[in-house]
Amino acid sequence: MFKIFTSILSCIITSCLIHGCNTNSNSPNKLELDYPVHFPEPIPSPVRNKLTKEGVALGKELFFDTSLSANEKISCATCHEPQLAFSDGEKFSIGHSGLELKRNTPALINLAWSQSFFWDGGVKNLESLSFAALMNPDEMGVDLSSLCKKLNEHPDYLSKFKNAFNIDSISSAYVSRALAQYLRTLISSSSKYDSVQLALTSFSATEKKGLSVFNNNCTACHKPPLFMDNDFHHNGLNQYFSIKDLYLSTGRFRITRDSSDLGKYKTPTLRSISRTAPYMHDGRFESLEEVLNHYQNIDSLNENQDFLVRNIEFSDDEKMALESFLRTLNDPSF
Repeated sequence: MFKIFTSILSCIITSCLIHGCNTNSNSPNKLELDYPVHFPEPIPSPVRNKLTKEGVALGKELFFDTSLSANEKISCATCHEPQLAFSDGEKFSIGHSGLELKRNTPALINLAWSQSFFWDGGVKNLESLSFAALMNPDEMGVDLSSLCKKLNEHPDYLSKFKNAFNIDSISSAYVSRALAQYLRTLISSSSKYDSVQLALTSFSATEKKGLSVFNNNCTACHKPPLFMDNDFHHNGLNQYFSIKDLYLSTGRFRITRDSSDLGKYKTPTLRSISRTAPYMHDGRFESLEEVLNHYQNIDSLNENQDFLVRNIEFSDDEKMALESFLRTLNDPSF
């Protein structure tokens, strides 16, 4: 009898080693972010919201669901369109109220590496990010208690939240967690630039020249391979600072109330740059050429202008080469 028992126990242990023991068959399936070797480690997900297949799938469904807005006509994807690298091609997006928003909509690219969000860094983590858009009366304008009531009355969502988080009642915290999980998976890493880093292809002569121009002039703020620096800079844009319009005109100052932060904005990534026009926090430049002209013609120091920002003396060939290199950051699969 003892031999039979030990034989059965041995089979159970072997099965656990091969297939993995799972005491709860309803547990969500863990998911790891997929990114290339030349990328740094992403910022870890909080313990309360580890990535799972079920959580990401739920977050994606919520992201495209117009019922999350007050008028049930606007989803997150309305202003963050996948075909435009999760931007919307507008100077200012239009919210549910029909009014223009006050700053250009940033693209959602490689957020798993971002230490803060929005142009002024007003949100510190992805779990809090969606609340601002959901509740803002100019954006989606939804009442969170009404939204949760609606979701709890939706039999499909109730079961999907159960599968993703093992909860019996949907709260706004779990709506935000699901969206955060999906946003972490929006990884752009399949551009020509990435293929070169992986030794799968090589730059053309023009692109290589453009890389040299980029390295000499742009990497202080747009650090490869993410092409951002998680910092805030005044990049020489002429502005009139209006305390009455803190949201648009004062940048990082809105958060810190430190006068040295007036006019400073978060460095955006340059990935998929050809698909995310118009550019700058106020969408003032419609083309890459206009952006480069700006950096070529900064003729006076503005208050708080970053010491890294200066006039860049491009020849026409260098400017063309730089644009050619920047196009290698486009990711057709993203």
